[in-house]
Amino acid sequence: MAHSPFTVSQLASLLEAEPVDSDHLIEGIGTLQSATEHQLSFLHSGRYQHQLSSCRAGAVLVRAEHRDDVTGIALVVADPYIAYARATALFCGLSETGSGISPAAQISPTALLGDHLTIGANVVIADGAQIGSGVTIGANSVIGSNCVIGENTRIAANVTLYHEVRLGASCVIHSGAVIGADGFGFANNNGEWIKIHQLGSVRVGDRVEIGAGTTVDRGALDDTVIGDGVILDNQIQVGHNVNIGDNTAIAACTAIAGSARIGKNCTIAGGVGIAGHLTIADGTHITAMTLVSKSILQPGVFSSGTVMEPHQQWKRNVVRFRQLDELSRRVKCLENIVKQHTEGQPE
Repeated sequence: MAHSPFTVSQLASLLEAEPVDSDHLIEGIGTLQSATEHQLSFLHSGRYQHQLSSCRAGAVLVRAEHRDDVTGIALVVADPYIAYARATALFCGLSETGSGISPAAQISPTALLGDHLTIGANVVIADGAQIGSGVTIGANSVIGSNCVIGENTRIAANVTLYHEVRLGASCVIHSGAVIGADGFGFANNNGEWIKIHQLGSVRVGDRVEIGAGTTVDRGALDDTVIGDGVILDNQIQVGHNVNIGDNTAIAACTAIAGSARIGKNCTIAGGVGIAGHLTIADGTHITAMTLVSKSILQPGVFSSGTVMEPHQQWKRNVVRFRQLDELSRRVKCLENIVKQHTEGQPE
């Protein structure tokens, strides 16, 4: 990866902007309000257009229609937000730490190691694990027996991969994630819970990002599957035998019960609860705090629950909600009375 600073001309080439001839140096990224003369900024939404006139950034990513609004150097791109996302990779501070294996790491002699690895202190790599070239594993992480990790995947500190988990190439696994723990499987025998040992594993595709504290359970028989390009936020629970399609994005604190099948290119907002053994169609969007209790077979936008309102109003609405059964019964009675009085009368 290249490292900052960059000239504006270099950034224009790297971010696929219209060519600019400028040796002005850019050392970071800032907002339109906070960026300095050696920082890059961007205009994503027209609601912030008024900030361009006072922006002091050394260069600003804009669409063509806003080039004349920039007081400094305009970098004209098709989509400023996408260009900004790509620019963060240039300035994110993930500088190469140098490949090497800490002498404090414990690596099984039967593990297969690729080239150019970075393995931190106290990492444990168990028997039969296969680690691809260019992989980084942070301190105190545990890689279970027969795990497979694809090339250029980055695992942060304190991550646990249980046995036989498979990660694709170019994944990012953040601290505290646990992949491959037992799914929640028990059989009730006259009040006694008998554990169902989870005999499947977890398969994670390429270019997947899994947030801090997220847990992905191993399958009971078949594997739990996370498709290519999936992004999972922090503190998500993925139950056993769940299947998440390619390029789906799921926000924090969502819980997905076992054997749910989520399609490709879905977006699931924070705090959503998804019941087990259901299907969600490709391209579905689910808003925050929704409870998904049945399958969604056609894509769309789905919501449930009540939104915030002043407390006194909420209390009145709760009372009315509790009266709905009685109100429904009374309406039906009134309908029957009207029907009896109108039957047989001329129209």
